[in-house]
Amino acid sequence: MPEEKQHFMTEEGRKKLEEELEYLKTERRQEVVERIKVARSFGDLSENSEYDAAKDEQAFVEGRVSQVEQMLKNAAIIEEDTSNNSVVSLGKSVRFKELPNGDEESYTIVGSAESDPLEGKISNDSPMAQSLLGRQIGEQVTVSTPGGDIEVEIIEIA
Repeated sequence: MPEEKQHFMTEEGRKKLEEELEYLKTERRQEVVERIKVARSFGDLSENSEYDAAKDEQAFVEGRVSQVEQMLKNAAIIEEDTSNNSVVSLGKSVRFKELPNGDEESYTIVGSAESDPLEGKISNDSPMAQSLLGRQIGEQVTVSTPGGDIEVEIIEIA
């Protein structure tokens, strides 16, 4: 049997997943069951699009429940290490500037379970994070992106 993939996450990310799981199991499941009951009352199920849509939604909810349970089961909590801000690592925020134009960006490197680029959280599996992990302040790094390679210089790790 293949080894289960660890899902790296912060304590905050674990709590969000636990809350989502609770919502899915208690509220969302009930909502879908009610939709199925209503759709069944419309009669012939062979041509009942409401019933088909509700069953599809039920399958999605159950799939998400299984996925979240698996992620929590294999969670590896990222411990905050405020004592060592010299190396980019999981759970750290890194600020860098693009070379040569000097545009600055900042991201926190988290596990894929809680990545959200719009909130400045990138997955440790992303090309950007993979290029930055293990690097130090002042290092210049080449990052391969879908739009081509870019050069960045790390200016802060927190």
